[in-house]
Amino acid sequence: MKLAEKVAIVTGAASGIGKAIALLFAKEGAKVIVSDINIDEAEKVAEQIRSQGGQAEAIRTDVSQEEDISSLVDLALKIYKTVDILVNNAGIMDNFEPAADITDEQWEKIFAVNTTSVMRTTRKVLPIFLEASKGVIVNIASIGGLCGKVAGTSYTASKYAVIGFTKSTAFMYANKGIRCNAIAPGAVKTNIQSMMTNINQFGASRTQPAMQTNPRFGDPMEIAQVTLFLASDDSSFVNGTVLVADSGWTA
Repeated sequence: MKLAEKVAIVTGAASGIGKAIALLFAKEGAKVIVSDINIDEAEKVAEQIRSQGGQAEAIRTDVSQEEDISSLVDLALKIYKTVDILVNNAGIMDNFEPAADITDEQWEKIFAVNTTSVMRTTRKVLPIFLEASKGVIVNIASIGGLCGKVAGTSYTASKYAVIGFTKSTAFMYANKGIRCNAIAPGAVKTNIQSMMTNINQFGASRTQPAMQTNPRFGDPMEIAQVTLFLASDDSSFVNGTVLVADSGWTA
């Protein structure tokens, strides 16, 4: 097993990509903290892992709140005594708003969940990683963090920031045994678009031509497999990179 006895925190793990990551990590031997704002579904994921002989604990986490992030990492330490892997997967979409239509409230909400949470979870686990002289961070970004044509401006900016944060963190701690990489998924079959409640028609019309070039939708487990590679020793020489998994959409 590639992650035997490793302790992994996965945010946004109640559904979609995060759920697939949690299940696969547990199958590969990891002890998983299943973190999500939807605690009922997170508990179901943890119970599924336990029913299959794995180890998992669920915790309700609103990643936009620093106290929740602190409680998340503290729980891992209380139960499993350490953290080896952090997967920052929790994220939300905007409504395809272009710059002229962004409200401060929407901008701040998108960045709080998609970007600031990544900084805070990383900041919280780094003392653990530094003391152990090892640790792995995998940030789930987006192809929206590599090009401006597939999402609204707030979401795009938030994912560009995650990629920049990933590269800087990887470089800063590269000689401390710590690796930090990102994945840029293309379109994946998840429930993230259910959060879009008031789609901006102009913004959506501008992104539509790019949507039509998408070869296919991915399955969450396909992204989980990429995450497993980056979280395991198979990628021991991979640091500060952005691994695109989009079936060639951005090619």
